Amino acid sequence: MNRIERLKNRMPRGCQGVIVMSETNREYLAHFLSSAGTLLIFPEQAYFIIDSRYIEVARKKVAGAEVILQDKLYEQIGELCRKHNVTELQCEKELTLGEYDMLSNRLPGIRLLSDGGLSDLIQQQRAIKEREEIQAICSAQAITDAAFLEILNYIRPGVTEKEVAAELEYYMRKKGADGLAFETIVASGVNGSMPHAVPSDKKIAAGEFVTMDYGAKLEGYCSDMTRTVAVGEITEEQHRIYETVLLAHMTSMEAAKAGVYGDELDKIARDIIYKAGYEGCFGHSLGHSLGLDIHERPMSTFSRHDLLPAGTIMTIEPGIYVEGKYGVRIENMILITEHGYVNLTGSERELITL
Repeated sequence: MNRIERLKNRMPRGCQGVIVMSETNREYLAHFLSSAGTLLIFPEQAYFIIDSRYIEVARKKVAGAEVILQDKLYEQIGELCRKHNVTELQCEKELTLGEYDMLSNRLPGIRLLSDGGLSDLIQQQRAIKEREEIQAICSAQAITDAAFLEILNYIRPGVTEKEVAAELEYYMRKKGADGLAFETIVASGVNGSMPHAVPSDKKIAAGEFVTMDYGAKLEGYCSDMTRTVAVGEITEEQHRIYETVLLAHMTSMEAAKAGVYGDELDKIARDIIYKAGYEGCFGHSLGHSLGLDIHERPMSTFSRHDLLPAGTIMTIEPGIYVEGKYGVRIENMILITEHGYVNLTGSERELITL
C-alpha cells in the first residue's frame, strides 16, 4: 500500500477530498520532489497536477496518483471536484494566507476546511518511518559521521569558525551528500554559549570548546548531529560541564522507547543538568524528530506532551550554555522501538581534546 492509499484509509468518515500543496507533504505522499505541484486525493482516485518542467519525470516516479499536465490549474481542480461530486476539500494548515485566499476565490462552490486535521494526519503518518526512509537517514548520517572524523584533523588554534563550517560542508558534499540538512553551526569559546550561533570570523583559540551542529541531506532526508570538542587544555569547570551534558544525554536516551512521552525524556535530562547547578543554562528542548524536514513531530520538549511511537527517529541533544563563557551540546539520532531504541549516530561522544 502506497502512502496516498494509507492516507485515504485514515481520512475521517465524510471527508470528500483533500488538497495538498506544501512542498514537503507533496514530496512525502507522492514520492516526488518538485518546487510546484498540486495533489488532489478523493476516496476513489488521486491526481497529481504538475507543470511542463516536471511532467516527464513525474509520470515515471509519482506513486499512487494519476499525473496530469497543468494547464489552467484552478479550472482543472474545479473540474476534478465536479467529476467526483465534491463540494468540500480539506486543506493543510501549512498553506499561506495568500494561497488560501487564492483557492477560495478561484474555486467557487468549493468549501475549504482548514482546521488542521489534514496536517495532523499527514504528520502522524510521516512520524513513523518506513524502512527506506530509515535507510536514507542512516546513509545521510554515515556521511555526517565521516565528515566529523575529517574535521578533527583540521581544527586548530587560528582557524576561524567560518573555515571549519566550510570544510565540514565540503567534506559532506565530497562524500556524496545532496546538500545540507540545515545551516551549519560552528561556535567556539564565548560564542558557544549561543545554541544557534552563526559561524563567524572568530579564530579558535587554545583552551576553548568548539561546538559543531550540522547534517547531510541525502535522497531528501536529513541527518543531524552535534559534537563539542576541546582545543588544548581546558578548565576543571569545562570538564565538569561536558561530563554533565554527557550524563544527561546518555541517561535520557536510555529511557527512550515506544509509549514514552517526549516531555518525560526532556525532564530526565533537565533534572540532571539543574541538579548539577546549571538551572537556567539549558533553554531549548531535548530533541525533535526529523525526516524530510529537519524538525518534525513528535518532539521531546518540556512544552509538549507528545507520545513517541515505534518507528520515530528522534534527536537527543541536551546542552549547557554559560553566558559569556562557553557552551556544550551533544546530539545523537535514535530510532524509537517497542522495547527501547537503536542508536543511529556513530561518532565518539566522550570528550575529544585536539
